[in-house]
Amino acid sequence: MIPIIIEIISIILDGLLTNFLPYLVNDLSLFTPLFTIVSIFIIYPLYRKKEKKYFCVIFVAGFIYDLMYTNLLFFNGILFIIIGLLSRYIQKNYEVSYLKIMLYTIIIIVFYESLTAFILFTYNMVPVSLEKVIYKITHSILINIIYVEILYYIINKIPNKYKEININ
Repeated sequence: MIPIIIEIISIILDGLLTNFLPYLVNDLSLFTPLFTIVSIFIIYPLYRKKEKKYFCVIFVAGFIYDLMYTNLLFFNGILFIIIGLLSRYIQKNYEVSYLKIMLYTIIIIVFYESLTAFILFTYNMVPVSLEKVIYKITHSILINIIYVEILYYIINKIPNKYKEININ
C-alpha cells in the first residue's frame, strides 16, 4: 500500500509543481519535477519478491501520467516499465545507500530524458534538439535528488509491518 501511495503523491506533485514552476526552455527555474519517474526507483525494494505487481503498478502509474500530462496513450506506461527494468538492474547488482541514491537518480533522469527525446525525434512528434535535452536534464536534477533523498529517508523510517518487504 505504501508504494501505491508514494506513486499517487508523486503524480499529484508533478502536476502541482509544473503548474507553479516555470519549466519551459529558457525559463529561469532549476526545478523541473520528474517525481513519478524517480519514485519508480525508490519503490522497487518494496516489491522485490513481487516483481509482477511492481511492473503492473508502474505501468498503471505511467498510463495515468499519460492521461493527465502528456496525452500520448501508453507512451509513459512503456517508458516507466523500461525505467523499472533499469531500477531492478541497479537494485539487484549495485549497493543502494543514502549517498549513492543521488548518482542513481541522475542516471535514471538522464536515461528517461534521453529515451524520450530519442523516441520523439525518431517519430518526429515534436522538434527535439540536443540542447533542449541537456537543458531539461540539468534543470531537473536538483529538485528530483532532493525528493528522492526525502522519500528514501521516509521509507527507511516507516515500521516494517507497514511495508510489503523490508527496504534494506
